[in-house]
Amino acid sequence: MAFGPAAMGYDRAITIFSPDGSLYQVDYAFEAVKKGWTTLGVKTKSGVVLIGEKRKATQLLDIDSIEKVFILDDHVGCSFAGLASDGRVLIDYARSQALQHRLIYDEPINIDYLTKVVSDVKQMYTQHGGVRPFGVALIIGGIDRGKVPKLLMTEPSGQFMPYYAVAIGQGGYTATEFFEKNYREDLNMQDTILLGIRALASTLKPGEKLGPSNIEVGYADVDSGMFRKMSFSERAEILQKL
Repeated sequence: MAFGPAAMGYDRAITIFSPDGSLYQVDYAFEAVKKGWTTLGVKTKSGVVLIGEKRKATQLLDIDSIEKVFILDDHVGCSFAGLASDGRVLIDYARSQALQHRLIYDEPINIDYLTKVVSDVKQMYTQHGGVRPFGVALIIGGIDRGKVPKLLMTEPSGQFMPYYAVAIGQGGYTATEFFEKNYREDLNMQDTILLGIRALASTLKPGEKLGPSNIEVGYADVDSGMFRKMSFSERAEILQKL
């Protein structure tokens, strides 16, 4: 990627492709995702798990006020890596779309469709002047009609793809390597949660450890079809099993 004077026009303009086919502002939005706290999702036959890492930017920060896993509707949740303010806007939009669908059709929104709706908004912000791309990637997971687990990730470009396991943020590469070596689709719900936590633990630096205060865990199992977040005591209990 060139950064000299000849590249400055492509660097500044969101709507102009560089000669090598890049949209630099979209590429920079991906960099914002890579700098975010590690976030991951796992899908097995038993259900879906979303796990988000929480870190203190300063010792004065109340870490309990940080939210990394969000309920979008009864059957679906999400987490993100990247700019928290961008994530909040898209999460609020996803919630409003899910609620609107329930009010109009009296049924839960399809998770693939909900992801597409959010991704369409992100894509629009890559081709209009006067705006910038969303510097955030969302992992969306839950249980669709027919007790079908779903896990998708939507990128800053507006592209979205389904996954068995996916990790983004600072530790995304390391966690992905862990999944590639250890993923199994036949895990029960507790083992699915433990797989996700172990993947997150693999990204830690020497001397660091996971505690119930610095992670958030949400999951949806196929039996109930409901997405719920684990409480502090539940997180503490399952961390004892590592």
